[in-house]
Amino acid sequence: MASLEGQTALVTGGSSGIGEAIAKAMAAAGAGVVVNYASSQEEARRVVEEITARGGRAISVQADVSREEQVLAMFQAAHEEFGALDILVSNAGVQKDAAFTEMTLDQWNLVLGINLTGAFLCAREAVKEFLRRGVVPERSRAAGKIIFTSSVHEVIPWAGHANYTVSKAGLSMLMKTLAQEVAPHRIRVNSIAPGAIKTDINRSEWQSREAAAEVLKFIPYERWGEPEDIGKVAAWLASDEADYITGATIFVDGGMLLYPGFRTRS
Repeated sequence: MASLEGQTALVTGGSSGIGEAIAKAMAAAGAGVVVNYASSQEEARRVVEEITARGGRAISVQADVSREEQVLAMFQAAHEEFGALDILVSNAGVQKDAAFTEMTLDQWNLVLGINLTGAFLCAREAVKEFLRRGVVPERSRAAGKIIFTSSVHEVIPWAGHANYTVSKAGLSMLMKTLAQEVAPHRIRVNSIAPGAIKTDINRSEWQSREAAAEVLKFIPYERWGEPEDIGKVAAWLASDEADYITGATIFVDGGMLLYPGFRTRS
């Protein structure tokens, strides 16, 4: 496993699902981890306890990433505990699905606020710290690393999920623009775009044999992804083994973007 020894990672939405897997992977690679949560304090505490039980270092910090003052307080708490931040994984995200004509402004604003504005606020604070500190060669070849958790739906339209797809498409351009802007300062910015991953948000689908089989029709690799599939990629992408990668989206999707419906077309 790529080493993150001596570094600190902040993982937003780190109390369950993909965020939990990323937090644990970062800790297993040697990083101290700040596990952010919005409301699930018990779940965040459980993740921290599992990390520390394996010899890692972790704390949990509550913050709604769409609220600027809470983001600032979260970064302050991370700094007080670990002294510095080397890695931001902006993972917090929500869905509030509705047909377009039935989607409320509150549903639209909630999803854009957390998925996109939250990513902006967290990335802005991380970049400020990375610029102040610069490269610390004994820790990393980069001054800092930012990883956004996007989705295959930054590319694939998804009827009934306009707010979600727009947030992820916007996140793609945020990542690329930020990567271009801060690359001369040796700050790397990338995204990971999961496909169908077994998390609580889609439990009803992957626990149902019929529903799971329907989803598999869209996955050429013919298996659902596990949160650990994302965690391993995130830990590697944050390491110096990926030092020449910036401005890229890594799709971890079992081939969902390969237009599987065309496999049988002549």
